[in-house]
Amino acid sequence: MIFAGEFRKGMTFEIDGDPYVVLDFQHVKPGKGAAFVRTKYKNILNGAIREEAFNPNDKFPKAHIETKNMQYLYSDGELYYFMDEETYEQAPLMADQVADAMQWLRENDVATIKFYKDNAFLVEAPNFVELKITETEPGVKGDTATNVTKAATVETGAIVQVPIFIESGEIIKIDTRSGEYLGRA
Repeated sequence: MIFAGEFRKGMTFEIDGDPYVVLDFQHVKPGKGAAFVRTKYKNILNGAIREEAFNPNDKFPKAHIETKNMQYLYSDGELYYFMDEETYEQAPLMADQVADAMQWLRENDVATIKFYKDNAFLVEAPNFVELKITETEPGVKGDTATNVTKAATVETGAIVQVPIFIESGEIIKIDTRSGEYLGRA
């Protein structure tokens, strides 16, 4: 059990069986009246954010979030199959569970998957990936004086803004958190 007075950013807890993560907290001790903890927290499963004040002595059960590195195997059109690298068990996930990460993952790439009560709720691609450009327009000579960018499609289908001198077939490094081009690989 966790007391509201012990809340810290990133801590997970449960309210009515739903898991939440603390986004922000503030211990308030007014001159008159009892102290309280003003808390901003997010539902891990559906992303809803709430703000609420708790008594520092309020108790909550700790939400146990399990994190596993799993290898992306393949997709059959509806489900995406991931394999646990330690136990070799496969986990099929729905498209809505993996939507954000799949634009950066190729077959056999490793992703971080978070589970709550053995149910996957978040798939994260590695922070940095190296992908091959499959399609981009050729650069125009003379356009290199400023930071001119153009759209490039990488092998996973994602579209990234790249400098004008980058051409099809090159491998580039991308920050998956922002979708930004970082450089040639």
